[in-house]
Amino acid sequence: MLRSFSPQLNNNKRLLTTLSSSVIDNLDLWITSPKQQSLDDTLHPERLEDLFVTLPTRDGLRKPYTAPKPHTALGYGHHFAFFNPRIPEALLGPDGTDSEFGPPEPFTRRMWAGGKMNWNNDKPLLVGHKANSTMTVASVLKKGFERGKPKVFVTKRIALTMEGSSEPSVVEDRVHVYLPISEKRQPLQGISMLRQKHDFSFTYKPSLITLFRFSAVTFNAHHIHLDKDYAVQAEGYQERLVHGPLTALMMLETVIFHRPEIKLKAFDYIATAPLIVGREHTIYGDYVDTKKISVECVSQDGIVGMTGHVELA
Repeated sequence: MLRSFSPQLNNNKRLLTTLSSSVIDNLDLWITSPKQQSLDDTLHPERLEDLFVTLPTRDGLRKPYTAPKPHTALGYGHHFAFFNPRIPEALLGPDGTDSEFGPPEPFTRRMWAGGKMNWNNDKPLLVGHKANSTMTVASVLKKGFERGKPKVFVTKRIALTMEGSSEPSVVEDRVHVYLPISEKRQPLQGISMLRQKHDFSFTYKPSLITLFRFSAVTFNAHHIHLDKDYAVQAEGYQERLVHGPLTALMMLETVIFHRPEIKLKAFDYIATAPLIVGREHTIYGDYVDTKKISVECVSQDGIVGMTGHVELA
């Protein structure tokens, strides 16, 4: 039996209709309030093994399985498996997300919008070693308020530093967009593929097991990845959505799968459309020049869900 989410929708719709001065004042106060989070973690190879068996690029079915080795450089993007806050369930947002760095009501619906990563290859994070994550808010951008479709974009800057070092090994900008829960979702639209030939590609199908395992590895309780009733009734999608960071990580993985010898300097990406569980996804890569690769993720429905660029070191 499907659960009903309509009371929450109606309550937030009333809030959105007026967007009272108190709502705006609370949002502006939150924007100006200082926010910082510091987390320590040990980059255990056992947790990386959980990540590896979740990723179709590393699970041993297309290439021989290679276990993570202590004292070696952590793979590009593999820090997603670490530095995830342990927040009591009662303190999570209504959608299961960490609300500590999110704006106040009615902006409680969170989506992964994109991000950037920069790596210091001279001082990488090392498997088996301790490191620190320091998160701050780099910027907050309000969009669509004047058109009655308000969105709040929050860029969280994360510096990952090895224990005993003063220089970050990884600096990541993680962009989330927060929307009022009453905003109606638009139908998913495909984007025509102009190019038929690409320099390399990797095709995979994220399943419910993939989503469950990635949620577990990243300690992510967002209902939109796990609960079909929530994804359909509260969010307006036809199915559960694939994690934004999983798609971003698969972009990096595809580059390394085809060019395991290269080192990466930077990666930027934008989520352009939600991607649905149970569909085939293909990561396409094209060389822009000798130092830059363009990547995109396209579903079997022709939807371009994410685009990005990888800069080589």
